[in-house]
Amino acid sequence: MSKLDELIRGLCPEGVEYKTLGEIGKFYGGLTGKSKKDFEDGNEVFITYKNVYSNPALDIYPNDKVKIADGEKQRTLEYGDIVFTGSSETPDECGFSSVVTRKPGRKLYLNSFCFFFRLDNPKALLPDFSKHLFRSSELRIQIGKTASGVTRYNVSKDKMAKVEIPLPPLEVQREIVRILDNFTELTAELTAELTAELTARKTQYTYYRDELLTNNYNSKIKRLEECCDSIADGDHQAPPKADSGIPFITISDIDERHEINFNVIKYVPNEYYNRLADKRRPQKGDVLYTVVGSYGIPVYVKENKKFVFQRHIAILRPNNAVVDSRYLYHVMNGTAFHRQADLAAKGAAQKTIGLASLAKMTVPIPPLDVQNRIVNVLDNFEKICSDLNIGLPAEIEARQKQYEYYRDKLLTFAETGNTILSRAEQSRAEQSRAEQSRAEQSTD
Repeated sequence: MSKLDELIRGLCPEGVEYKTLGEIGKFYGGLTGKSKKDFEDGNEVFITYKNVYSNPALDIYPNDKVKIADGEKQRTLEYGDIVFTGSSETPDECGFSSVVTRKPGRKLYLNSFCFFFRLDNPKALLPDFSKHLFRSSELRIQIGKTASGVTRYNVSKDKMAKVEIPLPPLEVQREIVRILDNFTELTAELTAELTAELTARKTQYTYYRDELLTNNYNSKIKRLEECCDSIADGDHQAPPKADSGIPFITISDIDERHEINFNVIKYVPNEYYNRLADKRRPQKGDVLYTVVGSYGIPVYVKENKKFVFQRHIAILRPNNAVVDSRYLYHVMNGTAFHRQADLAAKGAAQKTIGLASLAKMTVPIPPLDVQNRIVNVLDNFEKICSDLNIGLPAEIEARQKQYEYYRDKLLTFAETGNTILSRAEQSRAEQSRAEQSRAEQSTD
């Protein structure tokens, strides 16, 4: 039997008490009467909407400041307060909670788009218990129903006052906190380990890539215009829009893995695509290269998929008698080539690499068999990094779901019996109590 089971059987075998929020505390608003100027040169710290939304336990050391005059009356947050976001574009995201789990060392003010709940009896709920409880599925469902609106949803404090929560004994709360905090701590440790592994692999990949690409190997230094059949960019005229047709790619559609994301896309008519010059119609083996704003990102075109792109992206068609397309991609992703790009980029507001400058940038060209060997090594390294990049968020998501599952199980109580106990256990407990009652009656 676990310690939690023992505590439940000993302290609340018949279940726990439920109370509405209105029965056990009061709601208060955030800052009032503040103008935009008050947030430009502040003298006191305040809690932002993002701080509340992002953190189950409130970050009580913010850098955001607001001007508070001497003697000005504004409410401040205290240890144990439960803060809620007041509005959102969807009802499911309204009323996200964040709890003051540590005693603030200074006055903490709250932005006007949030509100907070303060217990009449601060000892009724452990703050660390509240941080798990108010983000549980059951409470999120109840809180979501308190919001109403059309384009933006706002939480009703009157409806929030009717939200019911369990009030288990403090010893039970403390044990649940211990279990769930262990889950979150293990998840944080795993995230740190996987992130460190990914960083190490990327550093290793960068080192070997630059080593392989800068060694001589009887290389000849050539300008890009000498090893490409064409160098062009996207159409300089705004393309016509269409509901369907040919995907239109912008720089924002290129992800951190140097691949094109076709999930969220705009379209141009087929006729527009057909009118483009062949050098502006991507084909397998071409290399795209961003040249405006977020310049210096190469993309290898893996398949003959029809798409077009904005003028902020250049397209290079390698002469495969001179250079392997994948080799050129790796070179253009190397540190030495990035340095050339930095020197070639001109402009103040938005740095731009002109096509003429791009064409004159140089790359080392070893024999084709050497290029192929380098490509094999770097492709393997890149795949390892890519797999880790995909696996990291997937593993974190799996751990988060595991935490949420156990959180919801541990925080689900009934007024006539604790659902943490299995039905069989509940049945045995009820049978035992019935037998005890009969025994007591027979001795009377």
